[in-house]
Amino acid sequence: MDYTAEPKPWQPFLDRDDAGTRLGRALLEAPGGKGLDRPLVLGLARGGVPVAAGVARALGVPLGVLVVRKLGVPGSPEVAFGAVATYAGAAAAVHLEQTVHELRRHGYGARELEQVEQEERAELARRQALYAPETQDPAAGRTVLLCDDGLATGATMRAAVTLMRNAGAAEVLACIPAAPEKVCAELLTVADRVACLQPWPGLRAVSEAYLRFGQLGDAGVLALLGGW
Repeated sequence: MDYTAEPKPWQPFLDRDDAGTRLGRALLEAPGGKGLDRPLVLGLARGGVPVAAGVARALGVPLGVLVVRKLGVPGSPEVAFGAVATYAGAAAAVHLEQTVHELRRHGYGARELEQVEQEERAELARRQALYAPETQDPAAGRTVLLCDDGLATGATMRAAVTLMRNAGAAEVLACIPAAPEKVCAELLTVADRVACLQPWPGLRAVSEAYLRFGQLGDAGVLALLGGW
């Protein structure tokens, strides 16, 4: 980890707003935090947007959005086999090769998985048009802070990091309140830095780190984005 986690015993996050406030404070107090040069703060929609809002507020910079969609296994959508992401007219996809291999071994066909990806790309386009209908700030040459409300497999964050790399970002930070320790370590192979307040040894679901973890709808995302 490039940033020190919160001291134990860890206190659960009240909600995504609280997580963003605490993450923003930790980033600001970390070595080099006050010297971040006009960082681009992007929330992974939907759940990462309120977290990113807290980070943007702490750093005194605008809030942006990056739309991502998990590719869920047919019949078990909570299990990811990859993710797709879009920003400023560009898109990227990542596939968890080991998971895809296991799915194929258990009888899932390429057409089934392609159908899932087509459907998620359509939803990706719908949300992009809704959340960011105008030109988005370019990432080229910028330090980009990608914020989510937590990670399970890390697939969505990997897709977002890949997209920012392709866009020419100078540095990419993955910023999350809580995630499995193993996933945080794996992210360091693709992101320049990982900021995780609570790297759990065995986090089974992101909701475990929160007292309140309700669904965030389109209206909630738009309200946050409209506040900047």
